[in-house]
Amino acid sequence: PYTNIQDGLALARKLLARCPSGSTRQIIMVSDGEPTAHMESGQLFLQYPPSPQAIQETLREVKRCTHMGITINTFLLDRSARLLDFMDQVTRINRGRAFYTTPEELGDYVLVDYVSNRRRRVA
Repeated sequence: PYTNIQDGLALARKLLARCPSGSTRQIIMVSDGEPTAHMESGQLFLQYPPSPQAIQETLREVKRCTHMGITINTFLLDRSARLLDFMDQVTRINRGRAFYTTPEELGDYVLVDYVSNRRRRVA
């Protein structure tokens, strides 16, 4: 289990690096929190509110994913100002998408996105 966004993105990036070139590389992230933790020299650092270091390290990992052509689509379960600002940065850097939802509506958002992407590919 991964306890922070940065570490989760790093694992996903490493796994997606194994995909054949030309394949679609996407990360689907469901988040109800902020980047309150980061890895440094193999050690986990936790801090709330998020430290500038945790935000910087997480955005650095977003840039690594972006450089590899990985799209990050985020489903946000919280609408706090800090989280919205952070996800705006992630979306701007990665050119992915952010969906603002609740735990009760999450399944509907995922289904609608999946169906609309399938239709675009077929048409």
